[in-house]
Amino acid sequence: MNLKNDLLLRAARGEKTERTPVWMMRQAGRILPEYRAVRAKAGSFITLATTPEMAAEVTLQPVDLLGVDAAIIFSDILVIPEAMGLPYEMAEQRGPIFPSTVNTTAQLDKLHIAEPESDLKYVLDAIKLTKLGLDGRVPLIGFAGAPFTIFCYMTEGKGSKTFSVAKKHLYADPEFSHLLLQKITDSTIAYLKAQVAAGADMLQIFDSWAGILSPDQYRTFSLPYIKQICDAITEVPLTVFAKGAFFARAEIGALNCSVVGLDWNMDITESRQLIPNKTLQGNLDPCVLYASFEQIRREVKKMVDLFGTQRYIANLGHGVYPDMQPDKVRCFIEAVKEFSS
Repeated sequence: MNLKNDLLLRAARGEKTERTPVWMMRQAGRILPEYRAVRAKAGSFITLATTPEMAAEVTLQPVDLLGVDAAIIFSDILVIPEAMGLPYEMAEQRGPIFPSTVNTTAQLDKLHIAEPESDLKYVLDAIKLTKLGLDGRVPLIGFAGAPFTIFCYMTEGKGSKTFSVAKKHLYADPEFSHLLLQKITDSTIAYLKAQVAAGADMLQIFDSWAGILSPDQYRTFSLPYIKQICDAITEVPLTVFAKGAFFARAEIGALNCSVVGLDWNMDITESRQLIPNKTLQGNLDPCVLYASFEQIRREVKKMVDLFGTQRYIANLGHGVYPDMQPDKVRCFIEAVKEFSS
């Protein structure tokens, strides 16, 4: 099916665009009262994420209500550990909790490589339903967590400021670490390919905890596994977003991906010099959206002027925060459209 608005895909491929496409990480939900109504009906985050009709409904909401140039499937990066045999729970205000963790080779041996058609069928069904609902209006983005970020949760069992349990393994037991990272990578490649088969037009890898590693550790325990994913996904454009990995921008830019996502700590001009031949995505500090409408417009104009309107996908430097006003979010989206046309 031909897309009515293919700005995102053209920008990702480095083709000329009439204006800069714009979407936001975590746009499906959180800020919208319409999302909260569906979430209340579901009763829990996990029920919402695993019920294809509901997941599709909240994926479509920002397209209808905010005017973004892409939908991103409503899901979670932690569906991969669950599909490998390590279920998680979502605790209100505290985030994900894994009742069991993987810290020994014996525990690792009990895990299997995810089979998306059975283990993750609910995500694939949600993608198919969303594609029907979108009816070609905008592209649909699929996603997965980067292997190192998933490794953090599987070994630590919950969120952490330092992920010292995960990092301890890298130093104390690199062999175990590489075995687990490879298993996660194999699962992730199968999962992303299944998302494309189900209808995803583009994919994004989230390396949310990239910034906790030293450059040397990042080159050893994260980049090689992201590279495997980039090399395996040839069907659609792929974005790599490694939050905090400002030190690895040139190496990420050298990967076989179409787009490099930047967080707000990454200087735009410097990033263009480090990554000259790729489309860049980002990178407004989400907290700008707490400012006045005038200031949001000023900051957006400054960002668009620095990036330029071509080979650029406008986004925030991380996800939208739950207490942001939808009108401020709309102001950001409309300002990008205005200043990049």
